[in-house]
Amino acid sequence: MSQNRRQFMKKSFSLTAAGALLSNTSCVSEVRQKNEKIAKAKNVLFIIIEDLRDGVLGCYNSPVVKTPNIDKLAEKSVLFTKAYCQFPVCNPSRSSFLTGLRPDTTGILDNVKPLFHEHPNIVTLPGVFKSSGYYTARLGKVFHGSGKHDDPHAWVETFDLGDDKIAKQGTGRNLTGGKVKWCRWLAAEGQDFNHSDGKLALKAIELLSKKRDRNFFIALGFHKPHDPFIAPKKYFDMYPPEEIIPPHVPSDGTKELEVIFGSGWKKAFDAFSEKEKKEFLRAYYACTSFTDAQVGKVLDALDRQDLWKDTVVILMGDHGYNLGEHDWWNKSVLYDHSCRVPLTLYAPGETAEGKICRSFIESLDIFPTITDICGLTSPGNLEGISFRPLLKDPSQDWKIAAYTQVQRGDAKGYSVRTKRWRYTEWDYGKAGAELYDHNNDPDEYYNLIDKPGLENVIRRHKELLYAKDKKRICH
Repeated sequence: MSQNRRQFMKKSFSLTAAGALLSNTSCVSEVRQKNEKIAKAKNVLFIIIEDLRDGVLGCYNSPVVKTPNIDKLAEKSVLFTKAYCQFPVCNPSRSSFLTGLRPDTTGILDNVKPLFHEHPNIVTLPGVFKSSGYYTARLGKVFHGSGKHDDPHAWVETFDLGDDKIAKQGTGRNLTGGKVKWCRWLAAEGQDFNHSDGKLALKAIELLSKKRDRNFFIALGFHKPHDPFIAPKKYFDMYPPEEIIPPHVPSDGTKELEVIFGSGWKKAFDAFSEKEKKEFLRAYYACTSFTDAQVGKVLDALDRQDLWKDTVVILMGDHGYNLGEHDWWNKSVLYDHSCRVPLTLYAPGETAEGKICRSFIESLDIFPTITDICGLTSPGNLEGISFRPLLKDPSQDWKIAAYTQVQRGDAKGYSVRTKRWRYTEWDYGKAGAELYDHNNDPDEYYNLIDKPGLENVIRRHKELLYAKDKKRICH
C-alpha cells in the first residue's frame, strides 16, 4: 500500500459511533461552523434517476436503448461499473446515500417510514451544503418524495411539478389485467414539457441560468423510468416491438428460495406471455430514452452558461432493476441487476475524462466524496468513504466488497459482492443462503451454496458479510 493511500485511509477511517449522529444535534452546528469558513469554489449538479438500470445505457454497452446524452456525459466523466446501492428500494436507498449511513443505522427499511420522523436532526448531504452557505434546490424526487419524507433543513427552494392532463392520455394497457396496478404503460399524447420530468428539466435550466453571488447545490430527481411507464409516444416509436428480445431464463437454473421475491407480483410476472415481456421492455426503454432527452437539455444549459469549469456533475440511479431475469420485473431483490447502479461523476480539474472505474464503490460513498471534492467538512461518523482518488486514477485498487440488504417481514437478507462472488444469507442463514460465481454465471441462476469444495469461499464471505467495520474492507 502506498504512503498516500495509507494517509488517505487513516484520514477516512476516523470513526464516531453512528448513533451519535442520529441523536446529537451538535453535529449540525459543528459542521456549519467549520464550513462557513471555507471559500466555496465548486457548484454541484446532482442528477438522480429513479429505477434506472445501468445495463440499458449505451455507455454500459447496451446495444438497444438510445441514451446519447447520458453517454456524452460519461465521455466527460469517470464511469463506475461496480457501484452498488445499499438497499434496492427507493426510500431505504435514498435515506442511505443522502446520509452516508447504512440502512441498519438509519433504521429505514421500507418505503413507509420517513427518515426525518425517526431522526429529525440527522445531517444529510444537501443539508451540509445549505449550512455551508450554498443555494440549495430540490427539483422532483430526491429523498423519497416531498412533505414528510423530505429534509426540512436542506433546501432554499423546492419544486414539485406534476403532469398536465394531456400527459395522461394516449394508448396503453395494464400488462397483468389489473392484478398489479402499477404494471402499465402509456404512449402519451403531448410533448416533453407536458410531463413532470420535462417540466423539471426546464426548471433546472432556469435555475442554472440565474446569476448568483454564491455557489449552488441543485439536486434534480427524475421520475422515469419508474412505473407506471408513461412517456410521449415518440419515445415508444423508437422501439418497434418485433426488434425487442426478452432475456433468456435457463430451464436448468437452481430453484429460487421462497424468501427471495417476497411479493405476490411474481405470480403475475410468471404468467407474462412473450408479447407482454416485449411490451414491458419497450415501455421501460421508452421511458429511459425520454429521461435521457431531459438530461441532455440540462447538460446543454451547462454548456451555454459555461458552468463545466466549476461544477461537479453526478448522475446516478437510486438502485438497479431486473428486466425479466429470473422472471422478475422490478427491483427489491438481492440479484446483481437490482443491486448495481449506474454512476458517472465529473469534477472539474480532477476527472480522468472518459475513463472506466471497475473498482467497487457503494452509494453511501457519494456523501463523503462530494463534500471532499468541494472542500467541505462532513460529519465524522459517516459509514461511506470518499472515492475522490479514483477520479484521477480509476484503475487503482479500492474496496474489495460491496453490501446490499433487503427486508422480508421480520427476516433480513444480507448480500456481499466481491470480484468473483455474490454471497447472500436470509435471516442469518435460517431461511437459506446463496452463492453465485460471476465468472461463469453473471445473471446468478446457479446457486452453488451446496457445491463441495467451496467451503473456504463461503467462510470468507460470511466473515465479510458480518464484519463490524465495513468501512475498512479495502485493499
